Amino acid sequence: MSNSADSPATGDGPVRTRRFRPVRILTVAVFALAGLIFFTSFNTAKGTNIRTDTSLLKLSDLIQERSRKNKELDESNATLRDDVESLAERDDGSTKAQDEKLTGLEDSAGTRPVRGRAVTVTLNDAPPNATAKLPGYPEPQPDYLVIHQQDLQAVVNALWNGGAEGIKVMDQRLISTSAVRCVGNTLILQGRVYSPPYKITAVGDPGKLQQALADSPAIQNYMVYVNVYGLGWKVTDDGTVTLPGYSGTVDLHYAKPVK
Repeated sequence: MSNSADSPATGDGPVRTRRFRPVRILTVAVFALAGLIFFTSFNTAKGTNIRTDTSLLKLSDLIQERSRKNKELDESNATLRDDVESLAERDDGSTKAQDEKLTGLEDSAGTRPVRGRAVTVTLNDAPPNATAKLPGYPEPQPDYLVIHQQDLQAVVNALWNGGAEGIKVMDQRLISTSAVRCVGNTLILQGRVYSPPYKITAVGDPGKLQQALADSPAIQNYMVYVNVYGLGWKVTDDGTVTLPGYSGTVDLHYAKPVK
């Protein structure tokens, strides 16, 4: 026997149809959405914990490994360059005037060590829990508390303006083609990666170098963040130091038109 609640009636009597309640439809939709989220999460994780998946660390590990390799290549290149120069100095057939001219060009290019009195500027991120120290200033945004590319560039430019004979950022000598660039909260310099604190050392007249730092409008703006939010700033007189010559590649890379 068929159930009249499930089958249409025959004859002239009224037809009874199944009525779905809105609550029942909503319940089905919720379970369907939950199933979709579960499947997506499983497919993404592939059976691993998304929060602690070590694959997320592979990129940073690769960058650090490449930076270490570049450092080793720079040191190897410097050793080979010293050997070549030693062999060339034995008997290269050049005159004294030519040797002096070559030495002057190497000094200007930054490929020879430079010795003299020096100052070092150290910049560092502010504490992560920093707050505004002076009234009238807003609470800090995340980018208020970290060193930016323009901060490092401001220090380097001020030191050049102060008559620096040579500048070293971290452990690398700067030359005319050096680019001080930041990606995130790290410094990328000539193929190597550094984290704060950042140290910039310049050989020159300490008084003039420090005065150039004080006169720089960009550094004056940076000092506001030092005083308000605690960004790191330290200038020291290092006495007499020797900056190493630049030992990296001097090949120029440039764009070429597509044929």
